Amino acid sequence: MTEPQHPEVRKIDARSLRGLAHPLRIQLLDALRFGGPATASQLAAKLGESSGATSYHLRQLAEYGFIEDDPEQGKGRERWWKATHTGLEFDDELLTDADPAVRGAADLYMHEIATNHTRELSTWLGNRASWPEEWSRTWDMSSTTLRLTPEQALAFIEDIHRVYEDYRSRAAAEDAPGTQRIRAHSHVFPITTT
Repeated sequence: MTEPQHPEVRKIDARSLRGLAHPLRIQLLDALRFGGPATASQLAAKLGESSGATSYHLRQLAEYGFIEDDPEQGKGRERWWKATHTGLEFDDELLTDADPAVRGAADLYMHEIATNHTRELSTWLGNRASWPEEWSRTWDMSSTTLRLTPEQALAFIEDIHRVYEDYRSRAAAEDAPGTQRIRAHSHVFPITTT
């Protein structure tokens, strides 16, 4: 993978992976990154979990630096949390780390991300009729099969990431009329042909 080009993207290392490699923690972090600041109770209701479980896992995420208190929110006793970074970058070397615990955590993390991608796409498919017509025409679910060398596959991935960066630099302001957040997933992997 290429180095992040934005300071708001955090590269996951072996230490921080330990704080993130749990399905509920990944969901909590995504909820804060994409939904904005929230309390443990709000996140528990959103994710169908107990507030005790969300509180514990939020504290773990904070210990590893993925989230922090948001003092601008709330005036009462409830603790508000916010994400510290807008994006994460996974270090592929974690999958081949000498420590089997790190390899296991990396594998769990990658499988959870794949599950989240599937969940996000399924949610869109189930809700697409509720979107205005101009948005219901602006989605894509396509695939292609190419015959490439490993070097060509890496170049292909880098090209995809360049397109992401190009559009990130052209993105409209958060409150610009007619804008919505979009999700773009890319998956590039070898397949057997037998």
